[in-house]
Amino acid sequence: MKVAWIFDVISPFAYLGLKQMHELPAHVELEYVPVLLAGLLEHHGQLGPAEMPTKRRFTYRFAVWRSRRMGIKMRMPPQHPFNSLAAQRLIIAAGCTAPAVELVFDAIFHEGLDAADPKVIERLGAELGMKDPMAASGEPAVKQALRRNTEWAIGQGIFGVPTFLVGEEIFWGHDAFEMLLGYIRDPAAFDDPEMRALDTLPIGARRPGASRPS
Repeated sequence: MKVAWIFDVISPFAYLGLKQMHELPAHVELEYVPVLLAGLLEHHGQLGPAEMPTKRRFTYRFAVWRSRRMGIKMRMPPQHPFNSLAAQRLIIAAGCTAPAVELVFDAIFHEGLDAADPKVIERLGAELGMKDPMAASGEPAVKQALRRNTEWAIGQGIFGVPTFLVGEEIFWGHDAFEMLLGYIRDPAAFDDPEMRALDTLPIGARRPGASRPS
């Protein structure tokens, strides 16, 4: 079974979700797909969690609480949100491998480093065996790959990170991981009459100015 994991290293919940990957069944073929969360938010006309003061505070507190509950060490970076562009490009330049993804996430949310700092990118690139990380990350093909990933995710209806995509099924947020495992075990359980009825559930009221669902 092919499963795509759409992520941006800006997300502390993506970091927590990464630590759950070992629970995926052995037959799952996992693809890492780095995107820019800012591009998803802009396309869908959404505010990010950190752009609303009370939601920002709750989001960070919830992430720390979840990390403690999961037994995962987490240290927030010196500033958040931060510009994740260089880090996402570094992962692509390194081949989007599991070690590269984990190295970058651990630097940000385990060590608490600033991924917007070129010195951090240089260090991580060196650890990945790259001779000139900044130059490699700035290659036109790498930039285009990140844009293409983001456009592809938008085309699939992805609206946030982290998200698992299995065929046309979207599992958003690391707290949807158990739902994903349930789907992998028994896809038919998600295609019964009750579940199918949700696809055509009528909208009873619409907020003025809200866009219509696609």
